[in-house]
Amino acid sequence: MHVTHLSLADFRSYARAEVALGPGVTAFVGPNGQGKTNLVEAVGYLATLGSHRVSSDAPLVRMGAERAVVRAAVVQGDRQQLVELELNPGKANRARINRSSQVRPRDALGILRTVLFAPEDLALVKGDPGERRRFLDDLITARAPRMAGIRSDYDRVLKQRNSLLKTAAMARRHGSRSGSGGSGDAALATLDVWDQHLARTGAELLAQRFDLISVLQPLADKAYEQLAPGGGPVLLEYRGSAGEDLAAAGSREELYERLMAALADARKQEIERGVTLVGPHRDDLVLKLGRLPAKGYASHGESWSYALALRLASYDLLRAEGAEPVLVLDDVFAELDSRRRERLAELVAPGEQVLVTAAVEEDVPEVLEGVRYAVAEGEVRRV
Repeated sequence: MHVTHLSLADFRSYARAEVALGPGVTAFVGPNGQGKTNLVEAVGYLATLGSHRVSSDAPLVRMGAERAVVRAAVVQGDRQQLVELELNPGKANRARINRSSQVRPRDALGILRTVLFAPEDLALVKGDPGERRRFLDDLITARAPRMAGIRSDYDRVLKQRNSLLKTAAMARRHGSRSGSGGSGDAALATLDVWDQHLARTGAELLAQRFDLISVLQPLADKAYEQLAPGGGPVLLEYRGSAGEDLAAAGSREELYERLMAALADARKQEIERGVTLVGPHRDDLVLKLGRLPAKGYASHGESWSYALALRLASYDLLRAEGAEPVLVLDDVFAELDSRRRERLAELVAPGEQVLVTAAVEEDVPEVLEGVRYAVAEGEVRRV
């Protein structure tokens, strides 16, 4: 799989940009703040419907513009597809495939798959649980695009349930003073239904996470050994809010039942706090190096090796299960010492398509020979 052409309109700093691409290595080189990362961010957005830099679409639209358009021609085997996303902050985004009539953006998932390495990856090891949950769920969606719908359903149910819990909490506090339940009783009356919805979508998400971890574990351990020989082993351990033994559940139905039981046990506390305390949104992936958690114990270099190993494992998994994803390395080599830089470059160099950004040519390892673009003052020029 590779991108043959990238087209941007009012995306980030670009009013317009047309970039021809091809198999092999392409490096975008130029001073910081000139728009290199914006190019690969656009490629990543087409693959995931999200940015690795910001959590909302508004910053992706050029200042003064109402919308942004990202378009790419993607080749997989002997098939070429044109995928286009229109970003409309505050409104629904739009998508088109092969210039056809409008489709849902998530219908475009799977046409392009990427694995992105970036300085932000260090947060996978050192950051909050949300970083690791997003890593798992983005990879799940790359493996099975239908999971985008499950994730969306879970988020919608969670939002509704939290709203009901807040209403019940406020009414209970007010009722304790006035002697009446009022709207709190009405909210509680519908909470059981939302518990079922949350447990059903949550069970599907958990099942996918557990399956992913089981196949990712040996790949991550292998990748870490390649990057830091003798420094492992690494262990991926799931820590669930609904019980530590969730991964032992034999089926989605059993996961559903366990989530329902955990929600029932937490009901009183949830009403008191006005928030959902049980579910995949509260879980964590504990990354261990040897017998200790990497967070708080691993050195800076070990943390980098761990983050890179997770990305390399993701790449190996996606490649084994289907079309080889596009590899994107966004200013990552400048963050690494010479040993890790060379090892990473050697591992990614054989990729079908590798996109690299760097502030100076010296930051691109020699093994990554290929096409070079100079990026400066909003212009992308092949050199």
